[in-house]
Amino acid sequence: MAISNLNDVYLDQLQDIYSACKQSQAATNELADAASSPELKEALNAGSNGIAHGMTVAASVVRSHKSDPTDEFCKGMEGLVKEAEAHAIEADIRDPDARDAVIITQYQRMVHYAIAGWGCVVAFAKRLGFEADARDLQACLDDTYSGDRTMTEIATGQVNKAASA
Repeated sequence: MAISNLNDVYLDQLQDIYSACKQSQAATNELADAASSPELKEALNAGSNGIAHGMTVAASVVRSHKSDPTDEFCKGMEGLVKEAEAHAIEADIRDPDARDAVIITQYQRMVHYAIAGWGCVVAFAKRLGFEADARDLQACLDDTYSGDRTMTEIATGQVNKAASA
């Protein structure tokens, strides 16, 4: 798609978020399988469900603007997923608590990328006067922030302590 105006940027970024969600959901499921902490597994599974919801919202918004949500491939998330696979899933980590610490690190990197994306499309939607879009996208941003805070709580509450023992 040729970018001619902010509306085009908006749709392009929504398509990018859709692709990022699709890639990060698969990686999040793998991270959940690799986690040993029951609390971390539960949080990652909740994160996967949240990502699926975000993907549904992004697709719905894109379609409401007569575009296809699958028209973009997010290379940024592709790199983050490769990092998660290399450092948390495939790495030779013998201590399960240390692996959980790495899992949280890699998950939060993906989440922070998503926060940037959701934040941008919320701002674009508001500027373009798409108030319903902005509300739905803001809810996705809020959910993403919440998931990030949960991971920080798990890391600082139990995982990092156990990994340092």
